Amino acid sequence: MVLLQINFSFPPEMMGEALTENARPLAESINNEPGFISKIWIENPETELSGGIYLFKDMESAHNYAEMHSKRVEAMGAANIDCKYFNVNEPLSKVNKAF
Repeated sequence: MVLLQINFSFPPEMMGEALTENARPLAESINNEPGFISKIWIENPETELSGGIYLFKDMESAHNYAEMHSKRVEAMGAANIDCKYFNVNEPLSKVNKAF
């Protein structure tokens, strides 16, 4: 299992309720991505940072998604896109109720 963390600069006026109202189709489409398990949406209007924490079944799926999604959020006004990948230690994560 792979954790993908994507962070980017995003206009604060496009976060919160505006994002919730406008990104529902995007959120639903993410569920159909190959290898996708889950996503937590993150945002901080004070620092103008937004992004997500994702779980994917494998590294290939995570890389493919990050490449596609980076282009998509850039078209929406995101900048300074940063993608980080981590292998998940599943036995320890289960101890802490991760899944």
